[in-house]
Amino acid sequence: MAMVGEAFLSASIDVLLDKIVSGDVMRLIKGKKLDTARLEKLEIILKSVKAVLNDAENKQFTDPDVSSWIDELKDVVYEAEDLLDDISTEALRNKVESEDHQNTRAIVKQVFTRFLPSSNPFKDKVEEILGRLEVIVSQKDTLKLEGNSGAEKAYQRSRETSSLVDESGVYGRNGEKEDIMELLHRQNLYADNKVDVIPIVGMGGLGKTTLAKLIYNDQKVAEWFELKAWVCVSEESDPSKVTKAILQELPGGCDDSQSLNQLQLKLKDKLSGNKFLLVLDDVWNENPNAWEELRIHFSFGAQNSKIIVTTRHENVTAIMKTGQSYPLQTLSNDDCWELFAKHAFVGTNPGMHPDLMAIGKAIVKRCDGLLLAAKSLGGLLRCNLDAAKWNKILHSNFWDLSTDILPHLSTDILPALKLSYYYLPSHLKRCFAYCSIFPKDYEFEKEELIQLWMAEGLLELSNDNGDLKERGDDYFEDMRLRLFFQQLNAKESRFVMHDLISDLATSVAGKFIYRLEGSNGSCEITKRTGHLSNVQEEYDVRQKFQSLPEAKRLRTFLNVKSSSSWPYVSNVLMHDLLMKSSLRVLSLAGYENINELPKDISSLKHLRNLNLSKTSIRRLPNSLCTLYNLQALTLHGCSDLVELPRDMGRLINMLYLDIRGTKLTRMPEGMGKLKDIRILTDFVLGDETGSSINELGKLKHLRGRLAISRLKNVVYARDAKDANLKDKFNLKELKLTWDEYDDIDGDSQHDREVLEQLEPNTNLKHILIESYKGTRFPEWVGHFSFSNMVFLKLQDCKFCISLPSLGQLSSLKSLSISGFSGVVIVGEEFYSNGQASTKPFGSLEILAFEEMAGWEEWSCRSDEAFSLLEELSIRDCPKLIKSMPKHLPSLKKLNIANCEKLECFLPGTPSICELELEKCYALQLEPLPCGLRKLGIEGSNMNDSILEQMLQHSLISTS
Repeated sequence: MAMVGEAFLSASIDVLLDKIVSGDVMRLIKGKKLDTARLEKLEIILKSVKAVLNDAENKQFTDPDVSSWIDELKDVVYEAEDLLDDISTEALRNKVESEDHQNTRAIVKQVFTRFLPSSNPFKDKVEEILGRLEVIVSQKDTLKLEGNSGAEKAYQRSRETSSLVDESGVYGRNGEKEDIMELLHRQNLYADNKVDVIPIVGMGGLGKTTLAKLIYNDQKVAEWFELKAWVCVSEESDPSKVTKAILQELPGGCDDSQSLNQLQLKLKDKLSGNKFLLVLDDVWNENPNAWEELRIHFSFGAQNSKIIVTTRHENVTAIMKTGQSYPLQTLSNDDCWELFAKHAFVGTNPGMHPDLMAIGKAIVKRCDGLLLAAKSLGGLLRCNLDAAKWNKILHSNFWDLSTDILPHLSTDILPALKLSYYYLPSHLKRCFAYCSIFPKDYEFEKEELIQLWMAEGLLELSNDNGDLKERGDDYFEDMRLRLFFQQLNAKESRFVMHDLISDLATSVAGKFIYRLEGSNGSCEITKRTGHLSNVQEEYDVRQKFQSLPEAKRLRTFLNVKSSSSWPYVSNVLMHDLLMKSSLRVLSLAGYENINELPKDISSLKHLRNLNLSKTSIRRLPNSLCTLYNLQALTLHGCSDLVELPRDMGRLINMLYLDIRGTKLTRMPEGMGKLKDIRILTDFVLGDETGSSINELGKLKHLRGRLAISRLKNVVYARDAKDANLKDKFNLKELKLTWDEYDDIDGDSQHDREVLEQLEPNTNLKHILIESYKGTRFPEWVGHFSFSNMVFLKLQDCKFCISLPSLGQLSSLKSLSISGFSGVVIVGEEFYSNGQASTKPFGSLEILAFEEMAGWEEWSCRSDEAFSLLEELSIRDCPKLIKSMPKHLPSLKKLNIANCEKLECFLPGTPSICELELEKCYALQLEPLPCGLRKLGIEGSNMNDSILEQMLQHSLISTS
């Protein structure tokens, strides 16, 4: 029995209690006093059971009777949850139909007729569940299960929730780094061996990957090697997948449809003659044949290429036929303490808490110099200054528990990690255990995981009800700060779990959560399997899912895309899944051969989350709109999808609708009924039918990203005002598109009025305006009040004759302007209209002008503008003759292409290191910037003097 039993049960009981007291359910039940009494009795019993669950969790490890008691309780609680879900679904149906102006009383009467007559099986089912629960409750005294000593504290947000963990603060590894850097820089040991392999060997949790990352990202390494690639190998044994992963890290990537032979030839071509560094992280495979198949291609690289391998297994070193391995030692106590303190004492000085320092240093000694152990326990005690809590960790018997007491936990799992889980609040325990559904090294999005938690009822609402999405954000941030999740880098929203953390999640979840990996992996699916993930293979045939019918109460089927190019799934899977009436989550993402959804999808009435992204679906059956519990529908990348079901407005529980990358031509009518929706990625305006733009005004909770397309179909500008974008303060990204394929000059004044009425909230960070037909922009575009704007792109606005005053946007970092055929001069109005006193473009780092067919002059009189600009690109501006900013002190990269008449000198800048010029015949190049490291010249003026300068600079790349 797994540790997660209590955590998931507690969540389910909370869901049951919420349903019992919910207004919709009670309105249906109160017509029959006897049935109300039954539910009240059920509520009392459930509260009695929940009170002893914490004690049951602790005793299940040593008492098999308690373990069996939890199994029985789990079965009956899930049956009860499905039963009450049936009632609440009817309540939702009632709510939807009452909006169609039907008589509500008649509907309620119809519901009771269906569900609650004295001879109805529903009544018998309630009695059966009550009887089984009474028996279970009566056993708690025999098992000596005791209630909670005190109520668990309500969830509170951590004090610090926004800043990233500083992974650059690596402690105690400077010596090791320098040793390996020396190995990378020196000549290969053997003349006939072009590639040296450097294995970093050590047990899990020592920090092998952290050390390798530190080396990989060092600036010296970038100078020493022409190509770099980082690949997480983990337990992967297929050479073709490793080959593909390497190619994807190299410039140009690879085609998913290529065969193994094609991939290997491409890798050979990429590496040939190039000095490369390859990091193979977390290698487990001890098969010499697999390594030999890869090694052949590495030999085509230039002399002194290097491969760093991180592994727990000394055998890998022997198989790779390397010289001496580099065994990584444990951290010293002092270094371990520094790392622990960094995470435990956030926002305070450890010296101010001498009592905690003494306890903390004793805890650190028990970490045995393991980096992951110190980080995890530091994260566990983050911002907690209660000495009693610290002592509890120090003296916990988890440090000494043997596998006889915890037989389901692997001996490879560090005691510190067990402690980190054990002392999690119960609401985070169940959320963490659910993460075991992800395969090792799976890179997941924050939003993806929160949606899954939400669908499974794992997010608790506070007394003020609040917002489930915000609660999910809080949970996720808390677990990230406790270091259960690692962000890949600061610029990405993807996360991963350390493999030892993943092992811990798998151990605590037990058989309740199972991963299907490999074509014959279904044998361990049992009747108690509640959550199942499937790692796609190229052909997911019937045999793979032969044990699926065993999972009687399956609640999750999550498809996880592998590296297979065009995965195929057996039709049997869809048939079997439609029989799983308890499903809350269904993902069939990535199966190209799925082109329709059966009408029987309506049988999955408990479904909360449906993911059909990157399938070949063209249309969805209207029966989908009877899934009143549906919260999330993901259709991202369904490039054949042309329309949504006509009754989408009935899905009143919808919170998330992702329709990016589809071919929708309109939104169905009634989208404004989805009043609770938080994420609506796109809103497509039809020409005559479907939802009009004013429907957006009813969607008051929109957040994140919104793209409104086909704005040419807005009939009246006042309808655009009714969209009420100005009050949608949680929107961060906005895309406004007219019609990219329409080159006909429309009503310029009408388009300007529409755009003027679409003024968004000033919290917006990203905006893209595309194919706008007006001649000028309204005043809000570039207004200084948009102080949060960091990214702006104006594209294909062919009829505009001037640019807005964008220099007033004080936080703008990236600006792209393209396709403005009517702009002749970029003048002073581009920098300011006199309303703001800040330096023009004071934060801008990236600027691009492209396809400006009529642009002739760029005027810039101020030396204060563009003070932080690092990258400048000017492409396809054939009439541009003169004037560029003369003073760009921070410029590092300059790209000018197809500007045949541009004749000015390059801007003076001391920091430029990359220069690319293409077909710039009149541009004055001399003298070349002294710090230049990379120069590309094609079809431009290049004389002997320039060639001599290039040789003096020893430029890395010339053409």
